[in-house]
Amino acid sequence: MATDRVVERRRVFQQYKADVKERGKPFYPYAMFHDTVMSLVVVVVIIGLAIVWKYTTPGNHHTTETGWLGKLYDAPADPGTINFVPRPDWYFYFLFYLLRIFKWPNSVLLGTIGIPTILLVLLLAIPFIDIRSERRLLRRPVAIVAAVLVIVSMGVLTYKGATAKEALGTELLAHVPTWAKKEGFTNNQQAIAGAKLFAVSGCLNCHTYNGDGGHNLGAPELTAEGAKNKGVAFQVAHLKCPACVNSGSPMPSFSGLGDQRLHSLAAFLEASKGAKK
Repeated sequence: MATDRVVERRRVFQQYKADVKERGKPFYPYAMFHDTVMSLVVVVVIIGLAIVWKYTTPGNHHTTETGWLGKLYDAPADPGTINFVPRPDWYFYFLFYLLRIFKWPNSVLLGTIGIPTILLVLLLAIPFIDIRSERRLLRRPVAIVAAVLVIVSMGVLTYKGATAKEALGTELLAHVPTWAKKEGFTNNQQAIAGAKLFAVSGCLNCHTYNGDGGHNLGAPELTAEGAKNKGVAFQVAHLKCPACVNSGSPMPSFSGLGDQRLHSLAAFLEASKGAKK
């Protein structure tokens, strides 16, 4: 009896497959029903995870404690931080590491636009170049080698980007004694503190100082900023609100650093009179 039922089930299934192959399968209600059910399952899972995340966190009201699925809130952001390193989402790590290979300014376009675009065009062109009907992998060595190289290279670049360490200005910190000697403020502790802050706060991403820093963003050279005798008060006001002092200035505000740090930066800028002979 059981064998008869199995045989009958197989016969019905084979008939069903033959009917689908001959007449096709209508979108409604089959595909629509399947998509609706799957979408509902995904939404229910997301809602379930959100509920678990919310109600398994100790206290669950503006707490930084960790629950089953992590924290609800992080600690409040520190606007004066000088050691935060922005990093991209994981799927951009390969591009993030390419930028470390093709450094600004000479080859940044090649690394960020040129290479990815060339590879994308080649990927889109493959179906039009290789039009053979052969599907067995062992008989398509070029395609297999290309696919393996792409996967390996993307994997390596993603891994390198994920594990890349940021110097946080430590290379530039090593230049501070040289700056102090050249500019003559080796005995000015506030200016030295400002120089260290200047080295790690990203100022040299736009400005240049004694040959260090960015050269292509149009920001002024600051080596002889102190020779203009603008005064500490002006420097502090400018750092707090650049656009208020110089209308239209694209420089961001550094007011989050706090008054003490801003005065150190101002002292450093005012002590920079141009390299001593």
